[in-house]
Amino acid sequence: MSADLDAAEVIRRLGLQPHPEGGHYRETFRDAGPGRSASTAIYYLLQHGENSHWHRVDAVEVWHWYAGAPLALTISPDGHDISGHHLGPDIHLGQQPQVVVPAFAWQAAVSLGRWTLVGCTVAPGFDFAGFEMAPPDWRPRPRTGR
Repeated sequence: MSADLDAAEVIRRLGLQPHPEGGHYRETFRDAGPGRSASTAIYYLLQHGENSHWHRVDAVEVWHWYAGAPLALTISPDGHDISGHHLGPDIHLGQQPQVVVPAFAWQAAVSLGRWTLVGCTVAPGFDFAGFEMAPPDWRPRPRTGR
């Protein structure tokens, strides 16, 4: 993807729409079959100043970096402990091209530049019934007495 594209152009070219957790997305794949899909995939774009607010889903989610700036992804499996990850192309700088978020783990993300385009694959497939957004002021709380 050309480095001179801006976020508005990527949003337009990929047909992205606003996402409830922040940023823009478009579902690109939903496995067909009876009941819940086996997996789903989306494009997801965050611009400078946008956040993927703290949320969790009832399935494993794999984030894949595609274009733009690196992305900071924070994961909290239990609402207390956190781990930070940088998705991006520069593995020699510690960036990772993909990161796995376990089912029911809290997660939040932010672009580390003008914009970031990632993909998210969810298995079993994403269903808004299994999506929980944290209250706006919620953050993981470190355990006391450690």
